[in-house]
Amino acid sequence: MPLSELTADPRPPAAAPASAPALLPPGPGPDDVQPTAHEWLDRFLTGLITVIPFLALGVVGWQLWNSLLHPSDLVVLAITYILTALGITVGFHRLFTHRSFKAVAPVRAALAVLGSAAIEGPIISWVADHRKHHAFSDQPGDPHSPHLHHGVLRGLLHAHVGWLFIHTERANRQRYAPDLLDDPVITFVDRTFFVWVLTGLAVPFGLGWAIGGSIDTALTGLLWGGAVRMLILHHVTYSINSLCHFFGRQRFETGDESRNLAWLAILSLGESWHHNHHAFPTSAHHGLRWYEVDVSSMVIRGLRRLGLAWDVVEVAPERQAAKLTA
Repeated sequence: MPLSELTADPRPPAAAPASAPALLPPGPGPDDVQPTAHEWLDRFLTGLITVIPFLALGVVGWQLWNSLLHPSDLVVLAITYILTALGITVGFHRLFTHRSFKAVAPVRAALAVLGSAAIEGPIISWVADHRKHHAFSDQPGDPHSPHLHHGVLRGLLHAHVGWLFIHTERANRQRYAPDLLDDPVITFVDRTFFVWVLTGLAVPFGLGWAIGGSIDTALTGLLWGGAVRMLILHHVTYSINSLCHFFGRQRFETGDESRNLAWLAILSLGESWHHNHHAFPTSAHHGLRWYEVDVSSMVIRGLRRLGLAWDVVEVAPERQAAKLTA
């Protein structure tokens, strides 16, 4: 599939997304789905990774109450959060979904693995769902718009986490991610998703042991670098789908309800400049002003300086100015 068909700026009107024919191959409309063979298992596992981090907060509370927090725990949390978050923001989102830059094979593979270790789903499914979101942003067919359900709270809950349990909302991988299905490295990472999930839990255990020097710090490393990291990263990502389509500021003509949410920029590594992203989906940089902190953009610039990335898509000031609202 040509690059332009996967990354065209989506501008869906109210009735039917005009961008869909340019973005997607011919086929069924927004209601096309790819039912999971074992939907009950998928829902169970989704529920498990949603609930367990909250249960772990009880252990965290007990640990803090008894002054048992180790300095190594926060180090492990920082390392694992940054690495897995970059796997999502730089890898799953900007590289694989929107192809906003190109990278050498080891960097592509590393980002695919790190994103998988974040436990937000296999890479091809993640990319397909996000491409479908852009094709039908805040219109019928959008998997996680908060504006397609009765009531503000119901809409935000659906956009935040509820859509993950509704398989009719999920995107067809063959339709929305044929390029990744043809990539042998990415299909391998996708098939071995649970290996990277387990690796993403083994690493904080090992880091806790290496930094703290005991089985106790290894276990608390797993708690903070596993469960706590998952809790924070998952809900930061979910907030891009929910909060960033409801609260915040707009300055470009996008035809949807995407918003920039400044206070979430640091934790999301720049993803919460979400309105900017919807205005220019193929841009490698979501922060388009000097004060819009975008850590993921800095990483991509760093990769380019090292010769590990190239063809980085940037939006000229003239193009930005042409799309400003009156």
